[in-house]
Amino acid sequence: MTEGDLPEVMAIERATFPLDAWSEGMMRGELADQPRTRHYVVAVVDDVIIGYAGVAVAADQADVQTIAVLPAHRGTGVGAAMLTELLAEARRRGAREIFLEVREDNPVARGLYERFGFESIGTRRRYYDDGTDAIMMRGKQDG
Repeated sequence: MTEGDLPEVMAIERATFPLDAWSEGMMRGELADQPRTRHYVVAVVDDVIIGYAGVAVAADQADVQTIAVLPAHRGTGVGAAMLTELLAEARRRGAREIFLEVREDNPVARGLYERFGFESIGTRRRYYDDGTDAIMMRGKQDG
């Protein structure tokens, strides 16, 4: 992901997370830190960005920051492909554990993470702006 991708990325962000979307400034901050601790990717079909994802890595731990896919492309493997890339980058940067939060009311996303070996490790009560809980999950990297 580059700054030039931000108009399309921010449209997806606002549509996917209407109540707690990141600001463009927050996303720019993530991109500015990309060479050091962040890695962001976009999924493109027919020259249109249909999804994006990012991970933060510090020492031997990583955090999946975000994954979003346009509704018309959900269930097609785009999210799984982006998660695969995030995990590979985390591994390249030396992460042995990966953490994330997922909305308790999003069983599709939770299922994706579970297929990748993530396990629930706790709950953050009322984590999201609408009061929905977040399920905290942890995944381990192989070798």
